[in-house]
Amino acid sequence: MKQKNLLFPPSLFLLLSLLPLFLLAACAPPAPEPTPTTATAPAKITLVTHDSFDISEEVMNAFSDETGIEVDILKSGDAGEMLNTLILSKENPLGDVVFGIDNTFLSRALEAEMFAAYKSPLLADIPDELELDPEHRLLPVDYGFVTLNYDIAWFEENGLEPPDDITDLIDPAYKGLTVVENPATSSPGLVFLLLTVGRFGEAGDFTYLDYWRAMRENDVLVTDGWSEAYWGAFTVGSGGEGDRPIVVSYATSPVAEVYFNELPKPPTASVNTAGNSFKQIEFVGVVANSPHQDAARQFIDFMLSPAFQEDIPLHMFVYPANSQADIGELFQKWASIPESPVDVAPEAIAKNREAWIEAWTDGCAERTPLLKTRPFAHSPPRPPATRPLATSPPPPCPPPVRSAAPTGFIPPWPRPIFTWGGQRNMRCGRAIGAAWAIRGRH
Repeated sequence: MKQKNLLFPPSLFLLLSLLPLFLLAACAPPAPEPTPTTATAPAKITLVTHDSFDISEEVMNAFSDETGIEVDILKSGDAGEMLNTLILSKENPLGDVVFGIDNTFLSRALEAEMFAAYKSPLLADIPDELELDPEHRLLPVDYGFVTLNYDIAWFEENGLEPPDDITDLIDPAYKGLTVVENPATSSPGLVFLLLTVGRFGEAGDFTYLDYWRAMRENDVLVTDGWSEAYWGAFTVGSGGEGDRPIVVSYATSPVAEVYFNELPKPPTASVNTAGNSFKQIEFVGVVANSPHQDAARQFIDFMLSPAFQEDIPLHMFVYPANSQADIGELFQKWASIPESPVDVAPEAIAKNREAWIEAWTDGCAERTPLLKTRPFAHSPPRPPATRPLATSPPPPCPPPVRSAAPTGFIPPWPRPIFTWGGQRNMRCGRAIGAAWAIRGRH
């Protein structure tokens, strides 16, 4: 029979073994008061874009109200200037989202490896023909067309059929009637040059340079930019003071005439027949080094949604990429999408852009220069410029452009800041007579 340990009963032994733990607990500092959880601050992203970006404040506020994400807009010149800046600052990016690179600069932008792939679910509503990057680094947002515009009343009054093909411009019947923009200094000028390259090619019996020589012989007028061409030389844009009833402009320019001048119908028409226009597509992408990838993707989804897309036509005067977006009454009534636009692959443009411009400009070294300029007849009033305006007409024959990047796609109207080179101004006034007093562009 076992004897009980009368000196240390089990209960006392257990109590003594736990005593050090109680003493440690008593000596420990008091637990800190629980602090309320700090809410995560809403993300703020920066949209890097060209100077012509223009969307209503209400639309931008709607995105911020829905997501809590603020969007700062950094305007960085035209598309070419913007792309150069982005490439130079690639390791320390200026923003999180980039909008405004078009198909004339697409290959160069993709080769710089600056963008993260993102296949937005909204791409389901965008036609495949607009998606030029199969890896979804740059997604289509809008598109427009460079083409000929003409003065309807002038041709009726002079008993001449208006042009329906760019080859009409070299017909003697149309001598001295056309004004175009310099491809070395103007976005629509560059695109019209690309149109002729795609239409006539570089080899054969009649090349694009043969076309331009014929244009020269038919007294074509070449101006530095769209503003000089449309507001100064074109009979409609100049209020009748110009003498050229044909101008290189946009397929949506007649809509802008109606909208800004509050006209019952446009005084101009665009040439939308097959092989006489060039489509420009603008893209958006997420910057690969952005620390706000999720917020950037949300903003891209918003840009591709009908809420944003339906604001594009009467702010940037181009077509929304989303096929479900309503283009509005004015576009439905007065805008027509040209048939079978000329196509030049982005890779070919990237490889040959400067060579084509040089070949065009190098005609100046000959006795019969391609480039012919003169002061335009009428200079519409301008608000104060952010850069000095030119005080004298351009020289008759500028030197070839070999290294400077030509301007990129800038949609036609309107624009918040006036600068030399034909950039656009916001709708800050009304037309004076038949001439617009507030808008210009490259």
